[in-house]
Amino acid sequence: MYCKPEGNRFLILRTIGNFLLFFSVLGFVATFAPMLYYEASFRLKEISHINYEISSEILHKETRTTGFGKILNTSKKPTLMPKDTTFNILIPKLGLNEKVFANVDASSENEYSLVLQKGAAHAKGTYFPGQDGNIYIFAHSGENFWDGVSFNNIFYLLKDLQPKDEIVIFFNNKRYNYIVDKLEIVNPSDTSFITSAKTGKEQLILQTCWPPLTTWNRLLVFAKPALQDKSSKAAALTTF
Repeated sequence: MYCKPEGNRFLILRTIGNFLLFFSVLGFVATFAPMLYYEASFRLKEISHINYEISSEILHKETRTTGFGKILNTSKKPTLMPKDTTFNILIPKLGLNEKVFANVDASSENEYSLVLQKGAAHAKGTYFPGQDGNIYIFAHSGENFWDGVSFNNIFYLLKDLQPKDEIVIFFNNKRYNYIVDKLEIVNPSDTSFITSAKTGKEQLILQTCWPPLTTWNRLLVFAKPALQDKSSKAAALTTF
């Protein structure tokens, strides 16, 4: 049977169109699936009234239940154990538990991009837990939608924090407790909290990009130290 050239061209164009549609859908899923998972997980924990406790034990070996099975397992109080008590951030409300990498140059994309694929970054030039000044920790999204899988997951749920929520930092094997004071959205050019870190007053600042998967603005979470042992604060690292 003879096929007209127009028919062949139509079949080729339709095949190409189907492939483009498939890869577009695949790209959309790959980009937003991590955020959707975090969002769904958090909402499910809210509905189930799951509240995490924090343990200071260092885990060498642990059997973990993963995925939604972990969220739905209410047979015992869920516990967050720091991945690394050298420097680690935990937020019970969000179920967040991430290693923090110290002294990362926030002005060097080449440097912080590599770090943000592995955990959160402590801004170089800012203070450490127990010291009188701004402790600046960031984990923000990339400049493009396809960077979302690598960079956006860690601090995506910061938007759901509210005043009086708890944040815990482990630093040099000591625990430091903070209470959320406020949330602010600022211009990305505002680096005053880093450049003016020496305030004489301890303050924890967490940063992520806002809205997610953009670099339009920055979402900042400000937290103040909770009451803690003065001897623990005096023993904090003094390197700055």
